[in-house]
Amino acid sequence: MAAAAATRPYGGVMAVLPWGRELTRADLDDLPDDGHRYELLDGSLLVTPAPRPMHQIAVGEVFVLLRAAASGSEYVTIMAPLEVAFSDVTVLQPDVLVVRKADLDDRGAAGVPVLVVEVLSPSTRRFDLGTKRSAYEAAGVAHYWVVDPEIPSLVAWRLHEGVYVEVAAATGDETFHFTGPFVIAVVPSDLIRPLGG
Repeated sequence: MAAAAATRPYGGVMAVLPWGRELTRADLDDLPDDGHRYELLDGSLLVTPAPRPMHQIAVGEVFVLLRAAASGSEYVTIMAPLEVAFSDVTVLQPDVLVVRKADLDDRGAAGVPVLVVEVLSPSTRRFDLGTKRSAYEAAGVAHYWVVDPEIPSLVAWRLHEGVYVEVAAATGDETFHFTGPFVIAVVPSDLIRPLGG
């Protein structure tokens, strides 16, 4: 089978990927650890650049809140990068996820997370609001949140009869109350407060 070589800007070979077939989780092993996020969606490679500071601050704040809320339960909260294999050809890395401890293996999350959070950035906005949202919905992720640090805001969806239904939206200093498998209150402006001092 033919293969394609992706090259670095200065001519070095970065990775060799096959042509003419869907990529699989095994193909991800051949990709470099270069600061990019490599994911698969229905066998197609998604590559996003290293995130900006505001994105990572929001990710960290969401992680801290969720970790505290899930403490002592059957769930664990994890930040990217961590693979969630929904199938051999769909392997995503949510910014933050809450998964049952029993669903972790030595490579990532083998089971479907109960909650996935994506923090928007210029390079991921379209994927997070469209393609990834649809993938999480199809995989049966019960709760999906999107945080926009630019506004700041949080929109939450819950899976109902196989379809995401928006259950809450909060902006600025408004409080979002989550009563899923654990109880938590989130104020979107607090997720980026470290930038403002």
